[in-house]
Amino acid sequence: MRGRGLVIGVTVVLVGLAAGAAYVTRDTSPPLENAPALKVSEALGGGAGAAKGYTRALEPREFHFPEDHGPHPGFQTEWWYWTGNLSTADGRDFGYQFTLFRSALAPGDTERASAWGTRHLFMGHLAISDLRGGRFHATERFSREALGLAGARTEPFRVWLEDWSAEATGDGALPLRLTARGEDVALSLVLEAGKPPVLQGDRGLSQKGAEKGNASYYYSLTRMPTRGQVTVDGRAYEVTGQSWMDREWSTSALGPELVGWDWFSLQLSDGGELMYYQLRRHDGTADTFSAGTLIPAQGEPVHLSREDVRLEVADTWKSPHSGVEYPARWRLAVPSQGLALDITPALADQELPVTVRYWEGSVRLSGTHAGQPVQGRGYVELTGYGDTPMRGR
Repeated sequence: MRGRGLVIGVTVVLVGLAAGAAYVTRDTSPPLENAPALKVSEALGGGAGAAKGYTRALEPREFHFPEDHGPHPGFQTEWWYWTGNLSTADGRDFGYQFTLFRSALAPGDTERASAWGTRHLFMGHLAISDLRGGRFHATERFSREALGLAGARTEPFRVWLEDWSAEATGDGALPLRLTARGEDVALSLVLEAGKPPVLQGDRGLSQKGAEKGNASYYYSLTRMPTRGQVTVDGRAYEVTGQSWMDREWSTSALGPELVGWDWFSLQLSDGGELMYYQLRRHDGTADTFSAGTLIPAQGEPVHLSREDVRLEVADTWKSPHSGVEYPARWRLAVPSQGLALDITPALADQELPVTVRYWEGSVRLSGTHAGQPVQGRGYVELTGYGDTPMRGR
């Protein structure tokens, strides 16, 4: 699920832009001016009429790798999404998020008369959480698929936005290298494949609403061994850890009854992983199409419905920058799998003050799984909280 549809509404902002960047870095004390914000419900509003001319996710399909790591230009939107928790040899911890979004302005592939003309726009987000330093750094960037400024290709695999990129280091798409730089932070990481891809939903078809086609094709690489460098304030740190990759492409929209979502990607110390997204309705209740997947250390993934998961907000945090109140601690349980977790942000302030404001950050977890103690790390994304007050959860 992720912040993956954010790019749809951002297209409104992007139209007419040749290129640009917005940099935000902050620590936990001084307030920051409110950045421009677009409501998630506005960004994802629409229906079948808005999808005319684009391919839609209507039924399960065969996935082919490494081809499906590459672009799917017939769909209106897609994203390549990486998050991870990394550490230095002496125990300094970092979280990171690196995302590249593609958004189509019009269907089809007719050649444009101008070299500056484009049918696709790209947006990128880079965020680094310096947990020991207590600082969160976020950068947003836009560009058009023209004159080589941004783009995506399958062979050899590469997605880029100016000097930000994700590209294969050999044959196929994996391992891959992530490279990005903000105002005072940078990322240079190599990610190995780790576990095989996990197809989310019904064989990779992730249904988001009752309307046919209100869905995405969605898979994840849930535990990717990672090594490289994180640079903060001019100092480079050698790090290792685990990353999580999400890939989605779709031509769909949130229904009018939905305001946002809470998304969890959790890596457990027993070798398992959990993905769960809870779609939130305007009254704060969980929508029927909330879903997830539990991936055991060995064996087949277990797909989860809303009824399989109990999610309770145990605390909240109010942003001093936007005034938005977010959940800040959760109790998550999957009784049928003997899983009970307490999840806490590794840093309270991990709010991205970008075009579509949202909170996404590193978390820590502890609890029990199948009667055994378990710990872990992960990432949580929270969208739509600036649109309606918290209630009913």
